Amino acid sequence: MGLELIETYFPNLTDTQKKQFEALGDLYQEWNQKINVISRKDMDNIYERHILHSLCIARLIELNPGSSVLDLGTGGGFPGIPMAILFPKTQFTLIDGTKKKITVVQEIAKAIGLKNVRPKHLRAEDCTERFDFVITRAVAGSDKLINWSRRLIKKKQEHTLPNGVIALKGGDPKREIDLLGKREYHEIYPLTDLIDRPLFEEKYILYIQW
Repeated sequence: MGLELIETYFPNLTDTQKKQFEALGDLYQEWNQKINVISRKDMDNIYERHILHSLCIARLIELNPGSSVLDLGTGGGFPGIPMAILFPKTQFTLIDGTKKKITVVQEIAKAIGLKNVRPKHLRAEDCTERFDFVITRAVAGSDKLINWSRRLIKKKQEHTLPNGVIALKGGDPKREIDLLGKREYHEIYPLTDLIDRPLFEEKYILYIQW
């Protein structure tokens, strides 16, 4: 269950995109033996647990060519690398405070020929650029995400969904909402409404905009 799974939900991939997605499984298998960025038990199911999970964001929003996205706390490159494959005309900056994880991101992006990915060994607090969206996956509570992201979001709007934070989450959404301030507008999108698979039950996207 690899490329075929991705094509089930994204049937209009180019040949280049197909080759890039197909290569990810072996590349992560190889790199994970050197630098552990993915749970060993998840490696056999990387396409569903990590790649397709990351692409749930693409079922929520179509990113415009020329737009910019920050993957905050990218870890081994999720959701940034799958999203960058799907949106080759959008610029993705992938940051993480752990250098060895960024090494994996750099090498995998290079191996599949991704030209729209900039991996950086950088903490969110030290990032000075601005982006249309900040995307994250299993990174901190919503209160911390807001504190880190508020100054990183561009004011100019170019998408039907206003600029903001798009966070892949699991667990109790009420807890995340309670952590938000009163100024922040938010929406909860159950993942099974976007890609209906049992694995995604009790998982959701938290969208925050101000």
